[in-house]
This record gives sequence, structure tokens and C-alpha cells, in this order.
Amino acid sequence: MRLLLHICCGPCALYPIKNLASSKFKEIVGYYYNPNIHPPSEYKRRKDALADAEKRIGVEVIYPPYKMEEYFKSVASKEDSPERCRFCWGLRLLRTAEFARENDFDAFTTTLLISPYQDHDLVREIGKALGREKGVEFYYEDFRKGFRESQEQAKKQDLYRQKYCGCVFSELERDVKWAGS
Repeated sequence: MRLLLHICCGPCALYPIKNLASSKFKEIVGYYYNPNIHPPSEYKRRKDALADAEKRIGVEVIYPPYKMEEYFKSVASKEDSPERCRFCWGLRLLRTAEFARENDFDAFTTTLLISPYQDHDLVREIGKALGREKGVEFYYEDFRKGFRESQEQAKKQDLYRQKYCGCVFSELERDVKWAGS
């Protein structure tokens, strides 16, 4: 089976790729579609870190064009989490499912499933619904058990590890929390 793996960032990809490589998938291809990441310099920094990791993990990664306007159109007037996150995950998984279908992948999944900070039930629900809609299976696996391992491996490899999900709103929320402490 061929699997398309939506990748949010390099550190989050390390454990899922290692784990998936030993499963039923004969081919795993990464897909770095993240128009939510802002500013563009942060997007580039994460993309460059993933490109560096790509050489070590032995998985091809596809880098579609960066279109942050798609993200802003998707979350317009939905600046509050968790509603904003639902639309963001939906957009990224939609594009991944479409690419998977158009390129004859058997299934797709996402590295968002490694994060203890994401709503797994909602990500799974969105992925499964999009899989049915687009005619390609959404493969669900709870990768959270490998979160610390992935972070430690990224640290050892001196791979850039960001402090927020990527969107301008989460950056603002992080700054507000920091300023209040």
C-alpha cells in the first residue's frame, strides 16, 4: 500500500515515519502542505528543517506551493480556537486527500496525530470524512506515544523545533500567555 503522510514539521515527522515504515505500507511519501504557518520566514524555516531531515529519514517529501491566502480565507472570522483549528486541519487534510486521490495513493494520514496538543478525535473525524468524500482511506494511528522520542531525536539532530503550531493566532495566544506570567 502507498501512504501519503501530511507533515506539519520535521520533528513531528520523525516518529511516525519510523513507525509507519515498519507497517503494512510499502511506500510512504511526505506532503508538506501548511498554509497556516505565518510569517513566511517561519514557513521557510520549517520547510528547510524538514528538507534537512528528509535526507536522513529516506522519505521523499512533496512541497506544494505556499498559499497562506487559502488559510486566511478558510479561517476568516474564526479566529478563536478550537473553531479555527477545525478549519485549519480541514483545509490541510482536504488538500492532502485530494493529492492522494489524484496520485493513486491507497491512504493518507497526518503527523498532527503525534501532538498531545491537538484534538485527536476531531482530526480523526475530519480525516475519515474527507477520506470518504474523496475516495481514499484515512489511516488513523495514535502516534502520541512517540512525541517525546521525536522531540529528543530532533534535538539530537539539531533540527529546528518551533514553539507554536504555526498560525499567527497561536503565536499571539502564546505571546499573551507569556506576557501574563
